[in-house]
Amino acid sequence: MKTESPAKQSSATAPAPLWASVVATFFGIGNLKPGPGTWGSLAASFIWFALSREISPRLQPEVLAGLIVIVIALGIPAATAVARSSGTKDPQNVVIDEVAGQWITFLFAPVSWKTLLAGFILFRGFDILKPPPVRQLERLPEGTGIVVDDVAAGLYALLVMQLLLHFGLLSP
Repeated sequence: MKTESPAKQSSATAPAPLWASVVATFFGIGNLKPGPGTWGSLAASFIWFALSREISPRLQPEVLAGLIVIVIALGIPAATAVARSSGTKDPQNVVIDEVAGQWITFLFAPVSWKTLLAGFILFRGFDILKPPPVRQLERLPEGTGIVVDDVAAGLYALLVMQLLLHFGLLSP
């Protein structure tokens, strides 16, 4: 869950650069209420569903992995800039971390409404509960802490998703 606790900041904070705001809020999705993190995860799920329809199933893991790398690489500095400008440690409107974690959950899973729904529920659950070491990763500095804890929650959800698929408890 996002917090609004004050972060260490200089006496004058300038607005975050436009690119950082666009990336960190995932094109404004993070400004939706209530529960911007849930909106970010939902948007990521729908976008992956739409993209997967245009990509061969055998290439989907590679494409999704590439998108995840891009989102993390852009998301950390964007989240840092927005957190600094807002004066909060983990601003609620920063949802690029949810996009990364949600997409990690879908890696190696066949795309169907069942896997998308299960993945959405799994990721949101791990993101909210934050089992160890997820909560501890929030303590990393600035954008790294904002993004990496959701990456870890996504890895937990990925593991459970793969176990569900492997043991036939979830059928595509």
